Amino acid sequence: MEKNRESTVYWMLLNRGPWTMYIAATTKGLCYVGSQHAPFEELSIWVKKRLPAYALSEDEYVLKPYAIELIDYLEGRRKEFTLPMDLHGTAFQQAVWKVLQGIPYGQTVSYTDIAEQIQKPTAVRAVGTAIGANPVLITIPCHRVIAKSGKMTGYRGGLEMKEQLLGLEKL
Repeated sequence: MEKNRESTVYWMLLNRGPWTMYIAATTKGLCYVGSQHAPFEELSIWVKKRLPAYALSEDEYVLKPYAIELIDYLEGRRKEFTLPMDLHGTAFQQAVWKVLQGIPYGQTVSYTDIAEQIQKPTAVRAVGTAIGANPVLITIPCHRVIAKSGKMTGYRGGLEMKEQLLGLEKL
């Protein structure tokens, strides 16, 4: 029985220097970048929740172009990502993630700024929740969102990973 490529999530463990994370893509694009040093279960739970009809298949060949872009970013050779993404979330989450993609490399914005950009200035908490649900860490730069006070706040990959990414961008 041939595997249906349309309903497969291809994955690999990206391991480069201090960076270790699972990444995954469908035939439409990158759909997942995991937390640093997180177990495979983080990815499998996400797939079961967001893409329950999909099967997981390890395939470094499919993920190679995404891995190259991520490695180039982590090693300071890339400031933006060009490959397609396949994002699975609510309309509200999608709107928030779209705004996040517009935050320039090396800059930060507040949760309030994001809420204002999507024209829902009172939805700061909901924006925070949508940012926390971002399935594609690094590529959708939610690490560039900080509290209005300038304080580091939550990050799905952990504050240490957030600080490392901001440090990489030399803020």
